[in-house]
Amino acid sequence: MSILSLFGCGRAKAPEYPSDQLTTRDGTQFTISFFKHASLSIAVGGKYIYVDPISANADYAALPKADIVLITHSHYDHLDVAAVEKLLTPDTEILCDRTSAEAFEMNCYTMRPGSVATPRDWVKVEAVAAYNTTPGHLQFHPKEREDCGYILTVGGTRIYIAGDTEPTPELRALRNIDIAFLPVNQPYTMTVDQAVEAVKAIRPTIFYPYHYGEVEEKTDIDRLVRETEGLTDTRVRPME
Repeated sequence: MSILSLFGCGRAKAPEYPSDQLTTRDGTQFTISFFKHASLSIAVGGKYIYVDPISANADYAALPKADIVLITHSHYDHLDVAAVEKLLTPDTEILCDRTSAEAFEMNCYTMRPGSVATPRDWVKVEAVAAYNTTPGHLQFHPKEREDCGYILTVGGTRIYIAGDTEPTPELRALRNIDIAFLPVNQPYTMTVDQAVEAVKAIRPTIFYPYHYGEVEEKTDIDRLVRETEGLTDTRVRPME
């Protein structure tokens, strides 16, 4: 029996956003909702985690409030303070890279690669370095800025949201990843070949390509699906 079982595609609180409903290793049901580009949410037991909320990608004022907000880095398509503010309650925890933390007046968990946080007793968050490695692209996401990807552990299931990165040594070293969100747009993140390389390295049970579109060079998602067949369960969701 698969460690992760998809029991149907349902609807999130706001019906215009597609979602997948899954089950963690310990049998807890959770929902991943797909907004656009790099913006998504994870809901488990009436609790909500939002990743890189951007106002243009969803009507955050109409969505359930956040227990946790994760921000990978400070680029305009990942950091939007106004969107975050629509999700806040007095108890919301914001976890973000050190550059993004400077944009907030409230206290945040400032995450650096290698940091581990437990903002709630039902989730552990590990920060993974996210940066470019290709000559000519290093300025987009320099290693020294300490942008982050995150591994969330919920109900024993490990969900890797890579942020903007290429297949770094830190990424290749990851193990026991159940679900992976890997970015595939050029020239800023992974090529199709690099995404295939990343999938081969970490062998996630489920792979969601994300962070594509919005640039002139269109990602060949069909080829990505073909070349990861047999390696993982690749699921393409409408995030362009």
